[in-house]
Amino acid sequence: MSYCLNPDCQNPQNLDGRKYCLVCGSKLLLKDQYQAIKPIGNGGFGRTFLAEDANRLNALCVIKQFFPLPHIQGNIEAMAKATLLFKQEARQLLELGEKHPQIPTLFGYFEQEQRLYLVQQHIDGQDLEKELEQQGSFNEEQIRALMQSLLPVLQFIHHCDVIHRDIKPTNILRQKVDNKFVLIDFGVAKQLAGTSISAASTKPGTEGYAPIEQLRGGRAFPASDIYSLGVTCIRLMTNAELDEIYNPLEGNWMWRPYLQQRGIDVSDRLSDILDRMLQEYVQRRYQSAEEVLKDLSEPIVAPATAAAPPPPPPPPPPPPPPPPPVEIKNWQCVHTLTGHSGQIRAVAISPDGQLVASGSADKTINIWELDSGSLVYSLRDHSNWVRGLTFSPDGKSLVSCSADKTVKIWNVNSGKLIQTLAGHANGVSAIATSRDGRVIFSGSDDGTVKLWDLYTGNLMYTLTGHSGYVLSVANSPDGKVLAGGCGEVIRLWDLYKEKWMGDLTGHSGWVRSIVFSKDGRTIVSGSEDGTIKMWHDSKLTHTLEGHTSRVSGVALSPLGKIIVSGSGDKTLKVWQSENGKFVKTIGSHDDAIWSIALSPDEQAIASGSADSTVKIWQCH
Repeated sequence: MSYCLNPDCQNPQNLDGRKYCLVCGSKLLLKDQYQAIKPIGNGGFGRTFLAEDANRLNALCVIKQFFPLPHIQGNIEAMAKATLLFKQEARQLLELGEKHPQIPTLFGYFEQEQRLYLVQQHIDGQDLEKELEQQGSFNEEQIRALMQSLLPVLQFIHHCDVIHRDIKPTNILRQKVDNKFVLIDFGVAKQLAGTSISAASTKPGTEGYAPIEQLRGGRAFPASDIYSLGVTCIRLMTNAELDEIYNPLEGNWMWRPYLQQRGIDVSDRLSDILDRMLQEYVQRRYQSAEEVLKDLSEPIVAPATAAAPPPPPPPPPPPPPPPPPVEIKNWQCVHTLTGHSGQIRAVAISPDGQLVASGSADKTINIWELDSGSLVYSLRDHSNWVRGLTFSPDGKSLVSCSADKTVKIWNVNSGKLIQTLAGHANGVSAIATSRDGRVIFSGSDDGTVKLWDLYTGNLMYTLTGHSGYVLSVANSPDGKVLAGGCGEVIRLWDLYKEKWMGDLTGHSGWVRSIVFSKDGRTIVSGSEDGTIKMWHDSKLTHTLEGHTSRVSGVALSPLGKIIVSGSGDKTLKVWQSENGKFVKTIGSHDDAIWSIALSPDEQAIASGSADSTVKIWQCH
C-alpha cells in the first residue's frame, strides 16, 4: 500500500505501484524518492508517516509533514520567511543526528507544494509507552538505566542550544538491535511554535509532561526538558495516569505515596532527585543534565523495608580511645588593617586564601591582600551599613548585603558592580551562597529569606514564616537544607521541597552566626546569650561557655577540628569541636568583634571589629 500526502484527500490509501493518487490525483512519490506507507502520528504541528526511500533500496524512513497556516501559504513573502526559518532549524537537527547516535539521522528537508517536510531515519524499536503496557511498571534499576542513558543526550542537545520540548514515553524508543534508548520527535515544528507559521494557540509539549512555562508562555529551558524527563520516569514507575498522581490544588506530584500504598520502595537518593526534577518553578529544578547526573552517580541508600526482626546485636565494641587533643597552635596578629571610618560588620576570605574583604558601617567594602595586608581597592555603592559578605565558591564574585535593603554582586577581578538585587522590605543582615555557587541566600530584618540566582540575579523564591529579624543564614554542603537564625531559634528548611523541617531551640538570645560542618550533620551557632551551641543531627550536643558578651561570629575549620569564635567581649577564642572544650584565647580588639573568617588552609583568621579595624591572625 501507498499513502497520499495531500491533507485534503478523502481516501488517501492507494495500491502499490501507482504514481498518482486514484482519488485526488496528487503525486505519490515525494520528491521522486520517498513513498509514504501509512500514518503513524498526527498532532497540532503536522503529520508523521512511515515511508520507503526508493534511492536506498526501499529502506524504511519517517516523513514528517508540516503545513503552515492558510494565510501564510497565500502570502509569498510570509511563506518564504517560514521556509527559511524551517531550513535553519532543520540544519540544526541535521547536525544533532550526525553527532549523536541516540538521535535519529535527518536524511533530508525541503518544501514542496507549500508544505514543509523532514525525512528521518526509521528506528526499529518500541516506544516506552508500549513497553509499559506490555511489561508493567519499571523498577528503580530500570529508571536509573533510563536516566543514565538519556541525560547525556540532553546534555549534548542543551550544549547545542536545542531544547527538545516534548519528552514523554512515546518519544523514547528502545532499539531492538542494542536495547539503547533513542530520543525522537524533536520536530522542527516545535521550534517554530508561537511564530507566524503555526497557530497562535498551539504550544509545544504534551499536557501533563510539559512544565508550566511551556504551557503558559511557550518558553522552554534546559530545566524544562529535565522536568519532562522526571514526569516520564514517574509515569513509568507508577503505571498510573498522570492526573492520578498530580495534586492540582497543591501543585505537586503524589507519586511517592502512590508507590508506598502499593508496597513499592524507592531509594531516598532517587526520590530526592526526581522530586527536584519535578519542581513546578524553573529555578527550583536542576538547571542542567550534568547536575542530575552528578547526584545520580552518588551511592544508593536503600529504602527501609519491612522485614523479619533482626538478630540480636553483637556485644558492643570497646569504647574508642579518646580523641587526641587539638594541637595548641600559636596565633599571632600580623596585620591590623585600617582605612574604614566605621565599625567593621563583615569579613570574608576568598576561597584561594589570597584576599580578605571587609564591610563597614561607613558603607564601603575594602579588598585586601591577606599576606601583605595591602589595600587592593574599595567598593562604594551601598547607601547604608554593609552587614554581610561572602565570596562565591569559585572566587570570581563577591556578594554583599546592606541595611539599604539590597544585595550586590561584584566582580572580584575588576572590582566592578555586576548587579544589584532589590526586593527586601527592610535591611539585609545575612548572606550566604550554595556550595555549587548557583544560589544566593539573603536574610533580612523583614523576616524573610530570599533565594536568588547568582548568575542571572533573578529572585527564585522567598521563605517566610520567621517571626522576626533573620540575622544569620547558612546552607548545608549538599544544598538541601537552609538554616536561618531568627530570634533565639534556628529554623531549618528543606529547599528541594520548600518546606519547614523544624526548629533548633536552646539559645536564650538572638542567633548571630551559623555554620555547617563539612558533612552537613553538625551545626555550630553563636548567640547574643554569649554561648556557642553544637547540634548534631538536629540534637543539641554541646554548649560552649566562656565569652562574657554576645558571640557574633563562629567559624568551623574545614577539617572539623576547631571552632573559632569572636565576641562582643573583644576576644577571639578557639574550641575543640570534638568535645566543645575550650583551647585558648587567641587575642583581642579594642572594641567588640562583629565578624570572623577562617582561611581554607586553617592558617589565617580575619576578624572585624567595632574599633574600625580588621586584624589578620596567622598560625605559627
